[in-house]
Amino acid sequence: MNIADRIKTYAQLMRLDKPIGILLLLWPMLWGLWFAAKGLPDWHILLIFVLGTVLMRSAGCVINDFADREIDPHVERTKNRPMAAGRVSSKEALLLATGLSLCAFLLVLPLNQLTILLSVPALFLAGTYPFTKRFFSMPQAYLGIAFSFGIPMAFAAQTDSLPPVTGILMLANLFWVIAYDTAYAMVDKPDDLKIGIKTSAITWGQFDVLGVMVCHVCFIVIMIGIGQWQQMNLAYYAGLLVAAGLIAYQYTLIRNRERALCFKAFLHNNWVGMVVFAGIALDYLIFQH
Repeated sequence: MNIADRIKTYAQLMRLDKPIGILLLLWPMLWGLWFAAKGLPDWHILLIFVLGTVLMRSAGCVINDFADREIDPHVERTKNRPMAAGRVSSKEALLLATGLSLCAFLLVLPLNQLTILLSVPALFLAGTYPFTKRFFSMPQAYLGIAFSFGIPMAFAAQTDSLPPVTGILMLANLFWVIAYDTAYAMVDKPDDLKIGIKTSAITWGQFDVLGVMVCHVCFIVIMIGIGQWQQMNLAYYAGLLVAAGLIAYQYTLIRNRERALCFKAFLHNNWVGMVVFAGIALDYLIFQH
């Protein structure tokens, strides 16, 4: 394999050709940063966190494929991934994941001590999540914690503190992650049942669709509460209203459990994250500048 093909293969292993994971990790971090900065984040902090999000999601994908290297060949959606297809060795994957994680850690070094300290559990969660589906019946909840760690890190970087709203925003995001990642797990449910992997879609059984929608409702309700607490205005709630409409549309996609439509619902959550952020950003821009 020549250098160009090798780079392309590594990019596929990092899922750079499928940026949905980067976006789903990015939006909650941006919510937190905008709340922390009251709509005016420091540009260098914003840049560091955007780059860090890309690096950590890429490292997480590499670790995930390493962890699932014996499983992915048996799953229809993942059988052609670089490790599953034998195009990348375990050693290469571990070196790449280590390099990406190191780059992400170097990025936070110019920030304050609290942010640097928080990067340690963030890295631990990203590195251990792929192994939880072997023994934990709700790995989506563990992923939710991992995908929420950009929020306290953003508050820490911007304000050098962790106000109570940080934990509430993490809880809201936890419910959102469980909701969309369960829809994602519904895509692989037949394959996962054969292999013996644990997911929330399997744990909830016939109540999987109900579970997804209940988590979405919890997410929206908590975000409304945060809006009250942070004294947000019309633009913020308009964003949540649009998000609720998008979630209602997702119900029509997942209700019959068709694999292609469940995957479409999962991808659709990018728009949910985006309109929530747009509501936060516009609210600070229009009403609180």
